Amino acid sequence: ENISDFSLNVTDCTQVVVPEEVFFTVAAAGILENLLVLIAVVRNKNLHLPMYFFICSLAVSDMLGSLYKTLENIFIILCKMGYLTRRGDFEKKLDDAMDSMFILSLLGSIFSLLAIAADRYITIFYALRYHNIMTLRRALVILAVIWTFCAGSSIAIALFSYEAATVIPFTILFPLMMFFILCLYVHMFLLARSHAKKIASLPTSTVHQRTNMKGAITLTIFLGVFLCCWAPFVLHILLARFCPHNPYCACYMSIFHVNGTLIMCNAIIDPMIFAFRSPELRSTFKKMFCCAR
Repeated sequence: ENISDFSLNVTDCTQVVVPEEVFFTVAAAGILENLLVLIAVVRNKNLHLPMYFFICSLAVSDMLGSLYKTLENIFIILCKMGYLTRRGDFEKKLDDAMDSMFILSLLGSIFSLLAIAADRYITIFYALRYHNIMTLRRALVILAVIWTFCAGSSIAIALFSYEAATVIPFTILFPLMMFFILCLYVHMFLLARSHAKKIASLPTSTVHQRTNMKGAITLTIFLGVFLCCWAPFVLHILLARFCPHNPYCACYMSIFHVNGTLIMCNAIIDPMIFAFRSPELRSTFKKMFCCAR
């Protein structure tokens, strides 16, 4: 609030406000889409595989992000109506809880992406031993470790968010993890391309090349969408911490609501990229809707 008020005095950029109806509509759509993915995986035993469990982890992260923005807007509305204050002890604890949920959503998304990338990496490099390396039990243990670490980190970061020593590692983690995931995908793409050249003389070479290209395009789109949706908000956190009184920083921070909307849009796009492109999931959705009718 203080940053927003000060920004109006040091910059000519007006505060961009997204209507509350847009927030709630986008958040509800993201929650419903990802909830549909979770229900489909639970109901279809053929989807009880490590890859789909990692996708479910990503869906939970997206749901937390949409839920965070929904609760935040409800909190703001109640403050405007006078039911809550911005300086009370209860409101401070509620704000810390919502901040912790946001950080949990971001960390959960990053580490779920990393798990998916590692799963794809093992699928390509160790295809014959994949089921021995990535067992269902091992996947569940990985997810348990990921969410335990993310929950502990989100609480610690929310409690000590005013310390630079806390903000800097949190913001550095984002580009580092994205760079590591990108390196994995580039390595996998190069390996797939090499395999395609070796089997170019086979009758099924065209099919393999199309499959590799489809997978590369899907991964590229997914990473691009994630960066476009989350990077603006992470940049906002850095600017708000290190240069809140700079006119240029204040001008960028005037689009805070737009950055928040992008996070919720990511929750809508993720199921379309990963889950809805799966033939098995599409078949499960059709059966679910047909039973409902």
